[in-house]
Amino acid sequence: MATLQYAESARRITDAAQIATILAPLGITLQTIPVTGGRAAALLAQPQLDAEAQVALLTALDDVFQRLQREKGYQERDLVVLYPEHPQLPELNARFHRMHTHDDEEVRYIVDGEGVFGFVLEDGAQVELTVQAGDYVHIPADVEHWFRLNDAQRIKAVRYFSARGGWTPHYTDRALQHFPNP
Repeated sequence: MATLQYAESARRITDAAQIATILAPLGITLQTIPVTGGRAAALLAQPQLDAEAQVALLTALDDVFQRLQREKGYQERDLVVLYPEHPQLPELNARFHRMHTHDDEEVRYIVDGEGVFGFVLEDGAQVELTVQAGDYVHIPADVEHWFRLNDAQRIKAVRYFSARGGWTPHYTDRALQHFPNP
C-alpha cells in the first residue's frame, strides 16, 4: 500500500482515494497490480539477479507487459534491481534524488521492495510517495519529480517505455525540502 507524506510535516496519508485526488492535478496515476507468485516468487525472493534471472523474471511478468502494451502502447521494458550491496548504489541514488523532469512519461511497476517518488504539487508543496510491491505508478512527461530508496535500500521495479531508449533526466534548480523519517 502506497503512503504519501508532506514535506516538513508528519502528515501521512494511506487512503488510496485521497492519494489519487492529491496527485491527479499533476496527471500522476497510482494503481495496484498484484504481483503474481508462480515462477516469479523464487526470483523475487533473491536479493540480487544476474542478467539471465532478470530476463526470467520479466518473462514471468509478461502478462502485465502484454496488457500494458495493448492499453498504453509501451514498446519495451526493463528491470531495475537495487540492493544494499549494489556496486553503483550511491551514484544511482545521487543521480535520481535530484529534482528533474523527462521528455517521456515515467512508468514503474514495483514488484519487490520499496522506493520513494517525490513531487511538487501545484501549490508548491512537496510530497513523497512511498511505493511497494504491487504499486504501479505513471508520471506524465514534464512533471517535476525525484526518486530515492528508503532505509531498506532494496527494490525491484519494472520500467515501461513508450519510446525506445529510456529516459534522460533534465535537472531543475528547485531545492528539495526536508522530509521527516516516518
